[in-house]
Amino acid sequence: MYDYYLGGKDNYAADREAAEQALAVFPHLRTYARQNRAFLHRAVRYLAAEAGVRQFVDVGTGIPTSPNLHEIAQRVAPDARIVYVDNDPIVLVHARALLTGTPQGRTAYVDADLRRPDEMIAVPEFAATLDPAHPIALSLIAILHFFPDADRPADIVARLCERLPAGSFLVVSHGTAELAPQAAARVAEVYNGRGIPFQTRDRAELTALLPAGWELVEPGVEVLHRWRPEPGSDPDLIADADISAYALIARKS
Repeated sequence: MYDYYLGGKDNYAADREAAEQALAVFPHLRTYARQNRAFLHRAVRYLAAEAGVRQFVDVGTGIPTSPNLHEIAQRVAPDARIVYVDNDPIVLVHARALLTGTPQGRTAYVDADLRRPDEMIAVPEFAATLDPAHPIALSLIAILHFFPDADRPADIVARLCERLPAGSFLVVSHGTAELAPQAAARVAEVYNGRGIPFQTRDRAELTALLPAGWELVEPGVEVLHRWRPEPGSDPDLIADADISAYALIARKS
């Protein structure tokens, strides 16, 4: 569905049908998807250029859409290393075919489920690609809202984050109902009606997913398009309610 929102061609009839249902109740989903992607780009540039991060893990990669995380990171730092994680074998086929990194860096692809974080981290590609002695940026973009409270998402995040060294970063975007409650409820009905769990969270609930010892990077929890917007851009041109998602980066002290 996300690829369809972005105008991609790597989607299937069931994806398109479900996406059109969601667009019918919230036509701004395409704007949200583009701004979500733009936030990821800004976040990776910040981490690679300003924070000096050279190792990234992207969980819930989805169908590759250029520029991808490794392309952004390796433009800044050609030696950057990236592990992509998804539990959809179709996504991994696309990833292996399309996601080619620089000779200086390394790009790996892992078939794993975020619901089993210990198994995910134990796969050989993690040890072969990442150095646990140096900071790692963990990207959870538009994925935690598919984990209702019953799945204990805070525990999952904590299990992943406790394995990361000091100085590591967590990048999150997450849907919210605070800005357009009725539209968010209708979108949730579409997803849940198709067997896809979907739960929005407010600022406080999203912040509560952060483990102890992690500090928010300025400007904290912010609407996607307002998180460190590009110089010269005007975030006021897009209504916050049309995005209805928050973004954050946190650092492990």
